[in-house]
Formats: sequence, C-alpha cells, structure tokens
Amino acid sequence: MMRNSKKYNNKMSMEDQSSVPRRQTFGSMLQSDPNHDQDEYVNFRTSNTSDQSGLANYDHNHRASGLSSDYNMMISPSPSEECYSLSSTPYVAPSMDLTSSPLSKSPWSSHVESYLYTGLIGSLVREEGHIYSLAASGDLLYTGSDSKNIRIWKNQKEFAGFKSNSGLVKAIIISGERIFTGHQDGKVRVWKVSPNDPNVYRRIGTLPTLKAYIKSSMNPNNYVEVRRNRNSVWIRHFDAISSLSMSEDQNLLYSASWDKTIKVWRASDFKCLESISAHEDAVNSVVIGFDGLIFSGSADGTVKVWRRELQGNKTKHFFSQTLLNQECAVTSLVVDPSSNFLYCGSSDGLVNFWERAKFLSHGGVLRGHKSAVLCLATAGNLVFSGSADTNICVWRREGCDHICLSVLKGHSGPVKCMAVEEDHEPTINGDRQFIVYSGSLDKSVKIWRVSPCPPHMQAQLQDQSQWGTSLDCRICGFKK
Repeated sequence: MMRNSKKYNNKMSMEDQSSVPRRQTFGSMLQSDPNHDQDEYVNFRTSNTSDQSGLANYDHNHRASGLSSDYNMMISPSPSEECYSLSSTPYVAPSMDLTSSPLSKSPWSSHVESYLYTGLIGSLVREEGHIYSLAASGDLLYTGSDSKNIRIWKNQKEFAGFKSNSGLVKAIIISGERIFTGHQDGKVRVWKVSPNDPNVYRRIGTLPTLKAYIKSSMNPNNYVEVRRNRNSVWIRHFDAISSLSMSEDQNLLYSASWDKTIKVWRASDFKCLESISAHEDAVNSVVIGFDGLIFSGSADGTVKVWRRELQGNKTKHFFSQTLLNQECAVTSLVVDPSSNFLYCGSSDGLVNFWERAKFLSHGGVLRGHKSAVLCLATAGNLVFSGSADTNICVWRREGCDHICLSVLKGHSGPVKCMAVEEDHEPTINGDRQFIVYSGSLDKSVKIWRVSPCPPHMQAQLQDQSQWGTSLDCRICGFKK
C-alpha cells in the first residue's frame, strides 16, 4: 500500500500489504451486509490450523509500522544501550533468560509450584500465526492473530474460540459481556458468548452497521477524500484498525486506524458519532486518559491530547495540545491504573512519560531496549514495556522515579502485545503479584509471574519460604 508520508517506514505492525482487501464499490457493498460477512462462531478446541510462514522472512512479507524498513538492522544489538531509567538503581537489573528452558517449548502450558518471584510459569502455543492482540478478563485470556482466529484460554488451556473470515485481529478489548475486535480490514466486530453454551461466541454486530453505511452513502456531504481521487463515507475506516479503547463509563468506543483518524462509536447502538482527523500519518494507539482527556500516538512522531466536551445531547472532541513531536514513530500508549501517568513507547526504543499532577509536564525517559517498543502495560506501580528486541522490561515506579526490576527473556520474536492481571495466589508477605501475558511474532503467548520486590529480595523470600527464616524487608515494606 503506497503512503505519501515520509515516516511510512516507521509504522507499528508486521502485517502483509496483500492482506488488505481491495475496497468494494458501493454497488457491491449493497449486495453484501457488513454485519453478515460470513463470520463464524465455532468451538476451536480440536482445531489445529498451521501457519507455515516463518519468522525468517516476515520482514520481507509484512509491512512494518513503527519499525525501520530494514528489520534486521532494527533488531541488531547496540552495545552502548543499557537498561536504566532517569532514577538511580541500587542494584543491577537481572536478565531472566529462559530461552533454553523446557517451559518455553511447551506446546500448551507448564506450571511451577510455589513461585514467589519473577519468572516464566507457562507458554501457550498455536502454530497458526503471529500474535497481534491480547485481552484478559478474570480467568479468561483472549488472543488474536493473523490467522483471523480469536482463541480463548482458561487455566492455561484452550477453552473456546471464534473466527472472522476477513481481517486479521489487531486489537481486542472487553466491555462487560461483549468483546470488541479491531481488524486489518478496517472493521470493528462485536461478539458475545452464547447464553446456552459458554464455549460458543456469536457475532452480534459489525461497525459500521449496514444500515448506517447505506444511509450515510445516500448523502453526498458524508463523503470525504481518503486518498488522491478516492472518496469514502466518513463513518468507515478505510485502512487497518490499530487500537481500541473504551471510555470509563463504557458508553463510548474509540477506534484508531492507519487511515490517520480516530472514530468515536456509541456502544449501545454501534452508531458512529464522530470522526477525528487526528494525525498526519497512521494512528498507532489511542487511550482514554483522565479529566475527560483522550491521548493518541502516531507514526508521524507526535502524541496529541484531545478533550471530550458535552454539547447538549452530543459529545464533541477538540484538540488540546501536543505532548511530543519527534522524528521516531510513536508506537504505543498506556495510562497507569491510578490515572496519574501517561507512558509512550516509540520506535527508537525509549519510553517517555508525563505526570498528571504537574499538568502533563514531561517526567522523564525510561531506557531499557535496543529496538522499538511495541507495547506497554501497567499494573499497580509497575510498568511493562515489550520490544522488538524480544525482551520485556519490568519497571517499578517510586514516586516519580522508575527502577528497572528485571528483563524478561523468553520470546524468540518481537513482543507485540501484553495483558496484565493480578495474581490471587497467596504470598508469604501478602504483597501483590501480577500475571503478565505477552504475545509475540514467534507465534506464542508466554505467561509470567511478576513480583514488585527487587530481585535480591525475591531470592531471600524464596529462601525464607523454604527454610522459614525471618526477614526484615525495608524495600518491599513488610516485616516478618
């Protein structure tokens, strides 16, 4: 797909250009219902589709968003780069190198008993394509890949699944009983579990709906120029969806796309309320912030802030400010659970952050990766950054300073997506631990247990659990 932007080579994804279907004419659209595009609801517990495309040639077969066009150059180690943040750290962050562990080779999952420290506890593998999206809800994990399948895992075993016949799965979010999936074909699909069978998921809608599309097509004023000599109705994305986000009250759905726009949908009836011409290049991430703010990051190198305002019965979004303007593509955004910090990953391997308490002033830079940061996640006071260098950095925030606790190594391909859930297994100190799911272009999902304690304290805790010794841990804030 041709791009006019000079930053086209910096866009954040690995999909094949050929996977984007040719746009249908209006006549052909009238003959096919976007809400009935042959999506199927099936149980995949016995399915075993294999994707034969190897990682060795995906840099030739997939277009890169947020990455250099020369992928081999991008992942080459830089000896000058070290794992550190703006704050000083009293210890060296260890590398959890588990590439030779039998855990990473498990076809389904593996377990380690009494895990009281940061480490790999299992792997989920389906040899059917690169993993592009993850979402966790309770004891269920949803994974999306370029096989167009959404698989559901429970207790680290395959539980159910459903499939869309067009558009690989680039984003998944969960809102109550509904699952929203964003696809390469520019559509958002909505799914719901069958009330009669928890293993069966049915598609209940596609955004935009056929009715809305036809109605909009009848009015010439609803057409906008999307490419040179090419027009389309404004309610429809004409390029891949890269990110989805839901408002705090679950009433509004935001979809970001490579078509440079963000569209706002009413969740109750799937109506498109607004289309925001957000950036000069592909929008790689959109997240709901705080104080009525929405943040967007783009391959044009900017992070922008949008303010949501009520105008009568309508909602309107206005540009507020630009937080970042750089040469490197912005690849991912996340807001911490306390809604006090905004984090931004970019193709230069850096993570910038801003502080709400200081009116979104720039707080600093986290330096821990040698290649592009492809995904971010937060939980408690921890920040997780996944990178094209195949590693995950675990950062702990202390005030406004950040310490790199550890580097998780186990994937053999770029880490494309992450999801985090709190671990409910009891610990000897009562401290919170987290389960981190990481999806990669090596076609696997790895499961990590992560402790917020420093590594040297984790080792002491493990000894304590085995020998019953007493320990006074000032860093972790407990005494036993």
